[in-house]
Amino acid sequence: MNSVNLLSPITEQDASSDSMIDQGQIFIVSAPSGSGKTTLVKALLAKDQGLTFSISYTTRQPRGKEQDGVEYFFVSEATFQKMIFQNEFLEYAMVFGYFYGTTRRCVETNIAKGRDLLLDIDTKGAAQVRKQLSKAVSIFIMPPSYTALKQRLEKRRLDSSETIRRRLESASQEEICQFSNYDYVVINDNLTRSCDQIRCIIQAERCRLAQSLQSIKLILKSFGGHSIDE
Repeated sequence: MNSVNLLSPITEQDASSDSMIDQGQIFIVSAPSGSGKTTLVKALLAKDQGLTFSISYTTRQPRGKEQDGVEYFFVSEATFQKMIFQNEFLEYAMVFGYFYGTTRRCVETNIAKGRDLLLDIDTKGAAQVRKQLSKAVSIFIMPPSYTALKQRLEKRRLDSSETIRRRLESASQEEICQFSNYDYVVINDNLTRSCDQIRCIIQAERCRLAQSLQSIKLILKSFGGHSIDE
């Protein structure tokens, strides 16, 4: 496996190595609870086989049909704290009383293998990733209105009335205002259209020059060994 320094972007010099493959790209998706992010992510993964889902660690209990190692890795708070102490997380945050985090190993392994990685993380975690990985592409999922968000939270019947109140308060005072820090904003008023918009964003980002330097080098070689500088 190729080693990857998360803090060092790929350069043309890197691309000149025959052993180097095009690095995978990181796509961050964030949204207030109830915005339909989880449903969108599942639909997106089903349609785009080139995306790998980054499974986060959390200290909360599974909800509904969630399975360990599928939606999340469910661990105790003691285990999570130990992982923090050992600097295993690229990002982590406490959300509504529970810890959530993305491990460095998950990101490094997938990016080194040329896999595009999808991170489903909250706005606090996204800010940490953007600070360390400036080339990560961030997408904010915006609910169509406060009323729609409230109705979705109530309809899914996963939280108590108090928890719903706290989620709405957090969305209003902390999360919605973060949209301007993201590269793209998708208003989720129609699931199919929103999923298509995110797919278009991902496809466009994959066509950027920096993401294809090694593939381009091989193509140029077939034309007689032209260099990227030419």
